Amino acid sequence: MKKFSFFAIASLSLFAVYTSTTGCSSSADNDGADSLTVDELNVDTFVSEGDTIVTVGAPRIRFIDEDSLLANYNLAKDFQELITRSQSKLVSAQQSRENELAQLGQQIETKMRNQSYTSEQEYNADLQRAQKKQQDAQNYLANLQRTTEQEVMQMQAQITDSIEAYLKSYCKANGIDAVLKKNAAAFYFDPRFDVTNQVIQGLNARYNKVQK
Repeated sequence: MKKFSFFAIASLSLFAVYTSTTGCSSSADNDGADSLTVDELNVDTFVSEGDTIVTVGAPRIRFIDEDSLLANYNLAKDFQELITRSQSKLVSAQQSRENELAQLGQQIETKMRNQSYTSEQEYNADLQRAQKKQQDAQNYLANLQRTTEQEVMQMQAQITDSIEAYLKSYCKANGIDAVLKKNAAAFYFDPRFDVTNQVIQGLNARYNKVQK
């Protein structure tokens, strides 16, 4: 019997976190290191020209821990629950269709063993019925897989857009020029420049829980 593949979703850690010179992101605890406030971190001089912040001196760069952000952002946690449900639905549907086909195959085999078929036409009719059920099962699981993939892509885009929108306003409000990903940008960052917790708090403060 042909095995039906299903779309296994491992983790929301696949979600990309926005990083640019105009955006920022967040992180977990700083392992006991001293944490500075935004004002204390902004040691370079900057002046405001209307709605535009002009930097004088070195750019203000901060960093975030992407894993911590996704683990603690309530939107990402809610979406992880939805993904787990979708994965369970796929597994359950696969098992149900496989069991149904196995039972049908067993019925045909039993009839053959007991010589219950009265004609070749009757036997062929059962085979055709089994083949149609197998094709229907394959089509159903393929459609379910595509639907799940689309839902996950939509959730990924929603999380990315949400983080990006918040980071733009956060960085603009605090005079930050760039926020880097801790695991991707460098071998070492001074923990004092970790703004992950601040961003997580800001994201969660404005989050409206997903209706499930």
